[in-house]
Amino acid sequence: MSERAALERELKSVMKTGKVVLGAKKSLALLLRNQLKGIVIADNAAAEIRRRLEEVAKINGTPTVVFKGTSAELGSVIGKPFKVSAIGIVDPGDSRILDIIAGK
Repeated sequence: MSERAALERELKSVMKTGKVVLGAKKSLALLLRNQLKGIVIADNAAAEIRRRLEEVAKINGTPTVVFKGTSAELGSVIGKPFKVSAIGIVDPGDSRILDIIAGK
């Protein structure tokens, strides 16, 4: 199974069984408080936003992964009718999303 397909499957699972925050602003706010266990960033997120999220995540030791698709595709994967530039994982629930993010 491809990396993207596995990530999509686990994103759907975490949306059903876990707790997430959607969007770069909310994700960054929780990331600054070290309250995220992982973060997924859309490939086409604005360069400044992506750099800031990755920088803070690296300092906190929070695993990150770049979703190989647009923010519109990321929103669609999780069942939202809008663009999502970042997804912050607060609680993975029953999903294995953190294993996939950490394994890259």
